[in-house]
Amino acid sequence: MFSHIMIGSNDIERSKKFYDAVFGAMGAQPGTVDARGRVAYSHNGGRFMVSKPIDGKPACHANGGTVGFSMSGQEQVDAWHKAGVANGGTSIEDPPGVRQGGAGQMYLAYLRDPDGNKLCAVYRMPA
Repeated sequence: MFSHIMIGSNDIERSKKFYDAVFGAMGAQPGTVDARGRVAYSHNGGRFMVSKPIDGKPACHANGGTVGFSMSGQEQVDAWHKAGVANGGTSIEDPPGVRQGGAGQMYLAYLRDPDGNKLCAVYRMPA
């Protein structure tokens, strides 16, 4: 369904440091910067990009929006969360842990990136 996700940032270098850390915790390589100054990440068939807004206005986060990332286990969720907080992210919601969802139990962690975008690491636990 998705070809890529792109979010806006007001400070590409700060965002690259943050996303290199959280995606590194997932096993991804550091982002690459293109000729336009955008940072791109590719991992497990997904593509995530960070860019200054094309319209020249300040970047802001989506109210009610969340970008979720699949994790291989609880340890990876915790490593992702720790890397994010250590690199300019803010822990939000409840601490990382088990939540009951409509499709069963999940181990979740939430962060806001340095620009305020809401991110979620999710490991869907076996039934």
